[in-house]
Amino acid sequence: MTWPEVEAHLARAGGVILPVGSTEQHGPMGLIGTDALCATVIAERAAELCGAVVAPTLALTPAPFNTAFPGTISISEPLFQALLGEVLDALLGQGFAPVYVLNGHGANLEPIGRALAGRSGVTVRSWWDFEPVNVLRRAWYGDWEGMHATPSEVAITMAAHRQPQIPDIARTPPRKLSPDYIAAHAGDRHGPPDQHRRDFPDGRVGSHSALATPAQGARLIGAAAHAVAADYATMARSASG
Repeated sequence: MTWPEVEAHLARAGGVILPVGSTEQHGPMGLIGTDALCATVIAERAAELCGAVVAPTLALTPAPFNTAFPGTISISEPLFQALLGEVLDALLGQGFAPVYVLNGHGANLEPIGRALAGRSGVTVRSWWDFEPVNVLRRAWYGDWEGMHATPSEVAITMAAHRQPQIPDIARTPPRKLSPDYIAAHAGDRHGPPDQHRRDFPDGRVGSHSALATPAQGARLIGAAAHAVAADYATMARSASG
């Protein structure tokens, strides 16, 4: 968009969706940057439905546990929190209402929460927060959704970008995670990089990525985009009221 187009959008009391992801490995068949790619494509589809605009994606975020895998770029939580805070202040200061942060990376949630302290007019959701999305994830993948390099996010990138070759290692299910492990490591609370790669040498964390298909990805994008658009519309009505 040009700045006059953005100015016209603001004159209509328009809001913005800010995708936030990461740049990190996603197993032997998932694209690096999957979290950012998922948040972006869902934000763009949702914006078409609800009349929002989409801000540039914040793709450099904390992912320290994955830095032993080539291609991962991690920044510290304080740096990410400060960057996000300044981006939010810029958007709020120009009059975007609502500012809707669409997250695609579990490790972002705590610093995002801290960045929102003292700032009003901002809503945060992860694309997997919505029940229509989770109905599909449960039906297709069950416990094999796992925690990282999940088949749902791999399916989304297959539908939106490209379908990678599936190496033999990805066709074999990873070791399953216990409920205790999942609870203890929610929000991407994983160990030091070398230990993490030792424990999960192919990059998957309980996720059977090879279950993903482009057709599933297209349905997940549609379900998430419609849910985000409806949620955004609710926030927009509240902001205008």
